[in-house]
Amino acid sequence: MDKVVLLADPNSKAWDFACKICDYVQKTKDVFIPLRKLSVNQFRNNEIDMHVLENIRKKEVYFIHDSSKNPQEWWVELLLLKDLLLNASAESVTFVLPNMLYSRKDRKEKSRVPISARALAWSISPGLKRIITMDLHASQIQGFYPENVPLDNLYSFPAVAKYIKENNIISSFENLVVLSPDAGGVDRAKSFAQRLGCNSLAFIYKRRTTEGIGDSRQIEETILVGDVKDKDVLIVDDIIDSGGTLCKAADLLKKSGAKKLFCYGTHGLFTNGTEELKKNFDKVMTSNTNHREGDDVTVIDVSHLFAEAIYRAQTGESISELFR
Repeated sequence: MDKVVLLADPNSKAWDFACKICDYVQKTKDVFIPLRKLSVNQFRNNEIDMHVLENIRKKEVYFIHDSSKNPQEWWVELLLLKDLLLNASAESVTFVLPNMLYSRKDRKEKSRVPISARALAWSISPGLKRIITMDLHASQIQGFYPENVPLDNLYSFPAVAKYIKENNIISSFENLVVLSPDAGGVDRAKSFAQRLGCNSLAFIYKRRTTEGIGDSRQIEETILVGDVKDKDVLIVDDIIDSGGTLCKAADLLKKSGAKKLFCYGTHGLFTNGTEELKKNFDKVMTSNTNHREGDDVTVIDVSHLFAEAIYRAQTGESISELFR
């Protein structure tokens, strides 16, 4: 581990996340990993410029990026930083992307549209050693990356399940149904249910209009598949954007006889705020992959999972063992 350094922008929200990774590795592994500073600036015409303040020659660099940034800036910064590090003779470059942006379009659902997740993969992969992210929007996105650039898709459910149990968020797991807001997230809901010791699953089938693109299309009809009558329900998802879909799901669940409602989304964007969500749910939870601050929703720290992944990637230990 002597050659490993972490890198982050001290003026970004990723800096605190990176500090937590360093602290965890030092406390639990008795290994010190230095955290170096990246200076990011802009020219007058808003072009991005950057500078690493210390020598990183022959170092194995792990760059922790700020997933709450403007997506376009986030992407361009990755491209420029990779060029900077490789030209500075870094031994290897790994991107740590707590929330993989541009992952919501992983297929071509109509003519003349981009496959954004593939475009991102093809642009950032050359020259990289590895990518570490969490709760990808679709697991098949890993197939867009070449075999010499492994993508480690971490799962947040161990940290979330532990938090729920230790803080008595849910009184009885025997009376709990874990629900996916769409059919594509059933595997994620199943993993949560198994870790919580819950045997009941459900999901919502959504039929969208033909107008629009991808998730931006309006939902015409929602159908609940599963029994929630007189049950507490925990909805789990990878992204909470505006929260509109979750609020509609909450209305459907209440009409179907559900009692208490809880929701968790790994990447909490909350583009319409949190007020409507808090009106519809007894508890709104997210992780800190989007580096959210404040006490208006419950934020669960997952930085230790990234710290474990970085440490295990360097020492050759299994990362998948974290999620069994």
